Amino acid sequence: NFKLKHAKSFLEEGAKVKAYVFFKGRSILFKEQGEVLLLRFANDLEDYARVEQLPVLEGKRMIIMLTPKKQGSAKKEQPSE
Repeated sequence: NFKLKHAKSFLEEGAKVKAYVFFKGRSILFKEQGEVLLLRFANDLEDYARVEQLPVLEGKRMIIMLTPKKQGSAKKEQPSE
């Protein structure tokens, strides 16, 4: 899934990721499917991110916010002279 790969690269750079599902027409009746899709997306990225905001419906869009996990090994240490 290319969106998953893009999200991984953004999270590795230290950026937050906002993912959303847009409901067209009468598809708003199936909000549960959109929530399941976003939670599966967050579950696939659990090694790289933690959920900052659970799926929330705003108009016709359901949004989830992911923030990168802090990794001690990723920090660059400057050599002491």
